Amino acid sequence: MATEEQSEGLVFHPMDQFIVKPLFGEAGDPVHWYTVTNVTLWLFLTVVAISLLLVMGTRGRAVIPSKIQSVAELSYGFIYKMVEDVAGKDAVRFFPYIFTVFMFIVMSNFLGLLPLAFTTTSHLAVTVLLALAVFFTVTIVGFVLHGAKFLGLFWVSAAPLPLRPILAIIEVISYFVRPVSHSIRLMGNMMAGHAVIKVFAAFAPLILLSGIGVLVTPLSILAISTIYALETLVAFIQAYVFTILTCVYLKDALHPSH
Repeated sequence: MATEEQSEGLVFHPMDQFIVKPLFGEAGDPVHWYTVTNVTLWLFLTVVAISLLLVMGTRGRAVIPSKIQSVAELSYGFIYKMVEDVAGKDAVRFFPYIFTVFMFIVMSNFLGLLPLAFTTTSHLAVTVLLALAVFFTVTIVGFVLHGAKFLGLFWVSAAPLPLRPILAIIEVISYFVRPVSHSIRLMGNMMAGHAVIKVFAAFAPLILLSGIGVLVTPLSILAISTIYALETLVAFIQAYVFTILTCVYLKDALHPSH
């Protein structure tokens, strides 16, 4: 009996935290497009948190800024400089869009670190939508500004002439792969980190067992704390990477020729 109880206590499912569940009704009810789920709840909370930070936090516009105002101003200046340095001064007109993308991702990532929270950026549906929005925006901007000359992005004029058609095919493939890598990178990193935390957290209840629990539990708590600190860093880095790649893609749309 003791063996069965111990074995049952060790059963854990680290991927259950990513299951989309309806907020109302019974567990197992089908999820439709109009169903209010844990995903929509945390998407809404992300928007609320961003609004509180950027609107309420900067409402006073104090000469000596508060901590919240400092965070808002630093975020604004950080992304503005990124857009200007990476994509050029003519890309500053797209700053509101890029800043919105950054704030949404970084806030979603940080909120996902809260206990019992749901990390919306760990779902491919969310990250794919973000990546496709960037992809279509950049592509439309490229054709609107340059017309057929935007296709010069795929023609490597610096390469030898016989190689240019081959390189053009490679460039076209890599261009259409952008939203795939753009979305999977963010989703994969956020999902992997949270799954690892859950795995180590599953070892903490071993304190109830005799002998091994005394040793394993402190080690699992130390591992969880270390990974949690790493995930806090990853939450920012992944938002930064997604945003800076958006700036790189925008630069290609504004200046398509190789």
